[in-house]
Amino acid sequence: MRYLIVRYLKKPNGQMDELVAVSKKIKLSDAACAAVILDYKLRRVEKAHLDGNTVPRDFERISAFYAQHYPSVIKQLEAMHAPPASVIADTTPVLS
Repeated sequence: MRYLIVRYLKKPNGQMDELVAVSKKIKLSDAACAAVILDYKLRRVEKAHLDGNTVPRDFERISAFYAQHYPSVIKQLEAMHAPPASVIADTTPVLS
């Protein structure tokens, strides 16, 4: 899985339902109806709209918000797409 896809549905009584899914690819219906789409492979925000308002496209901030509510899902996505340890450990500048 690569994407976290979040949809919000408004019930007739005014309450909101939050539907969260993970997917390997973004379907047309996801692109049209989802409020939030996060790409964990490229670590970027594909879509972020809540109640018709565009949300700042800060991947880390949005991911941290959903990690509070869905920790096991977010941990799985991050583990699947974590950069290799050699990439994280190597902080040596290329040009001196």
